[in-house]
Amino acid sequence: MTAGSQIVETRVVIDFRDECPDDWKAVYLAISSAFGQSAEAELVEALRKSGDSVVSLVADEDGQIVGQVMLSKMEAPFPALALAPVSVIPARQREGIGTALIERAVNRARSEGWAAIFVMGDPKYYERFGFNSEAAAGFVTPYAGRHFMMLKLSTALLAQTGELRHAEAFTALD
Repeated sequence: MTAGSQIVETRVVIDFRDECPDDWKAVYLAISSAFGQSAEAELVEALRKSGDSVVSLVADEDGQIVGQVMLSKMEAPFPALALAPVSVIPARQREGIGTALIERAVNRARSEGWAAIFVMGDPKYYERFGFNSEAAAGFVTPYAGRHFMMLKLSTALLAQTGELRHAEAFTALD
């Protein structure tokens, strides 16, 4: 090391918290950046406006929103939520932020008494959280298939079949 040089270690602290109204513009930009389009950000806005958002968490790094996850209401034979979307800005992907957001959202849903969460996504990613396509196979939904999964939050889940309906805002994505 040369004279006058120094090593500065910086520790990044990310606050995982509930989204607040002042976050919306930054959340919209973060989601749009993560997906390279605005459709998912529009979905989040529509879910929020319709009152279908149940849990919306953000990853706040020193005042900058770097990620977001939402759980929204859905109709099912038991109290259930839909996970969508989860997003992390491209510069911060593959650092565990998305994982932390999902884990916190799942824990919140469990603590609030929800019975299950459904998600449409990559099984290799979501299976590590306990989501399972076989568990979702008995349910009727336009999203049925190997990428549609369920995470049971309650051991007392009585129904293993039935009809599912996502919030109306999801039809705009189809």
